Amino acid sequence: MTDVHDRPPLPDRLSIDPRSPHHVAAVFAHEVGIRFNGAERNDVEEYCISEGWVRVPHGRAVDRKGNPVMLKLKGRVEAFYR
Repeated sequence: MTDVHDRPPLPDRLSIDPRSPHHVAAVFAHEVGIRFNGAERNDVEEYCISEGWVRVPHGRAVDRKGNPVMLKLKGRVEAFYR
């Protein structure tokens, strides 16, 4: 198991899409969890703690480029390492 001191600090905004400017590869070397409005979510694609929102896919709908259609949900966001 890795030590807590070896983990990079979690950023305020993080995206799992490598094309995004908010993608931090060093963070994804460890397992990250997201708690949204008190419930843990496993489908979060992007989050922002200070603005209080998460982006999640909307079912199986895709846009014309084949990317999932994303919903922006507002609420209390907490990010943590598992």
